[in-house]
Amino acid sequence: MTAAQFRRIALSMPQATEASHMNHPDFRVGGKIFATLGYPDKHHGMVVLPPADQAEFVKSHPDIFVPAKGAWGKQGSTSVRLDAIDPPTLRRALKIAWSNRAKLVG
Repeated sequence: MTAAQFRRIALSMPQATEASHMNHPDFRVGGKIFATLGYPDKHHGMVVLPPADQAEFVKSHPDIFVPAKGAWGKQGSTSVRLDAIDPPTLRRALKIAWSNRAKLVG
């Protein structure tokens, strides 16, 4: 998975837009961030998952998904190893992250 592929899948979500937060590209719906690229480095993305979904992805794919450190991770921020994830798994994670944020704005 490349950063360009991650970006393309994230932006395929309805009403998704790209912006920037802390010098990293991020993806939003209704102004709410559901994913980012380039954190903690160029080999990672991040999705914001509900805690139960985060736990399931981490358990099912421990080589791909890791909770972010500290409070962010406890709130669902989940690092994604780009070199290890396949498009269907990323699409599923992004759809959950997008849906969870879309509920907050609509």
